[in-house]
Amino acid sequence: MPLNVGDTGYGSVDRPGLSARGAAGSSETAALLQLAGEEEQERRPMSKEALEESAGGPAWRRLRCYLVVLFWLAWMAMLATAVAIIVTSPRPVATPLAWWQESLFFQLQPDLFNATPPGSSGAVDALCDQLPYFKSLGISALILRGLFDPINATESGGRSGALPHVQHLLGESDRVGLKVVLDVCDVQLFGTREDETKEALDATQHALRFWLGQGVVGFLICDTDAAYTEESLILWRSILEEFNKEDEERIVVAKQTRELLPPLRVSGQQLNVTLVDVVLRSVLPDSPRPLSARQVAGAIETHLQMTEDTWLGWMVGGKAPFDLRRLLLVLLMTLPGTPVVQYDQLDHAQGGNGSKSSDFTEKVKLKRSIVALFSSLSHNRAREEALLFGSFTFLPFNDSSNATLSSPSSPPVLAFLRSWGCVHFLVLLNTGSEPRGLDPAWEIRLPEAGVFVASTAMDRLGAVTLHTLVLRPREAVVVKLFEPGNYS
Repeated sequence: MPLNVGDTGYGSVDRPGLSARGAAGSSETAALLQLAGEEEQERRPMSKEALEESAGGPAWRRLRCYLVVLFWLAWMAMLATAVAIIVTSPRPVATPLAWWQESLFFQLQPDLFNATPPGSSGAVDALCDQLPYFKSLGISALILRGLFDPINATESGGRSGALPHVQHLLGESDRVGLKVVLDVCDVQLFGTREDETKEALDATQHALRFWLGQGVVGFLICDTDAAYTEESLILWRSILEEFNKEDEERIVVAKQTRELLPPLRVSGQQLNVTLVDVVLRSVLPDSPRPLSARQVAGAIETHLQMTEDTWLGWMVGGKAPFDLRRLLLVLLMTLPGTPVVQYDQLDHAQGGNGSKSSDFTEKVKLKRSIVALFSSLSHNRAREEALLFGSFTFLPFNDSSNATLSSPSSPPVLAFLRSWGCVHFLVLLNTGSEPRGLDPAWEIRLPEAGVFVASTAMDRLGAVTLHTLVLRPREAVVVKLFEPGNYS
């Protein structure tokens, strides 16, 4: 049966807008959704002008550029200002120090060679074994005594058979990096003041050259020796300059035994002591018996109030109560100048009141604690500019307002300051037998807070404020103070 495929038939596909050939308007090519004109326009990409208009226009773009440039200019200005402040800020300028100004000297006991039998090297060998240990403690130079016969002290007049041992000691010292200074004080090394013959001068030059050739870096004389004259020292300096090296200058150390050092004069005018590199001074005067605590405090205060233009070396010198031994060690290591520590300060451990302890264990502990204090002080001195070449200020002390802590009869507490830049080291010494506190207003220029660097008992640690600090009897403390906001 034929189908009706006519124009009006059921299966006709001809409709308005449709065509069997897929013409425009056919169902297969026409869009499913027809967009209005405005909607179709919004889907188109924005032009440059449209973007500028939506971003606020050219004026806003220029403002953003100005803000970016202004930010970088301000940043560069702040950086330049910071650099200028750092460069122009006043800073302390350190004068270059010679090796002997930075060194820590260690004076050996004078009977080292006298106790050695002729031909025996036992004491010298034992000392050579200890040289690396001395170096580890921060010691830089040794002072040797007892090498000479007072009657004939040239190189041939050293103690019979001792010269090879001395040469061995000098070689071992050089190997571990320790310099050696010969102490010829009071032996009239090259004659007397009345004996200024040509033979004596020739012997002087010959002996100096001999020992300098053996590796000795200097000599220690007394201000009472025949060599302590302008003429003799000029001769000494000329010979020492022959052996000077670029980094190792030969030196002359003059030990002051009188109250005032005899001055040198040229053409009637007083001359500064430039012919002597170091003036070695004893903190305590010579005494047949140990000084009292008040005498020790008085001697220390006298030296703290003195001003000197010459470079000073410090040693304890006189006898002091045993319980002040550590306090004096702290003093030596913090005074401006070169510390000279004596052998018995680190070796002989005694009990209270100067008597030897019967307990060997306690002696060992005591010696170790003293050595630990010495090592701590030496290493702090080596790395802290204020303790090497910082300024020195003696501080008059006022007792704490708490009267129960102190007695009018107690020795005064001594204090001084070593300063370098913004860092201050405050050293406090209580030689009395009673606790002492600090008056909060005793020195208003000082920062109030700091940290403990060292103490005689090695038990002070951490932060501290001056108004809460109480010194124990026979105690010395070193406190590193800081300016507000500075903790470097």
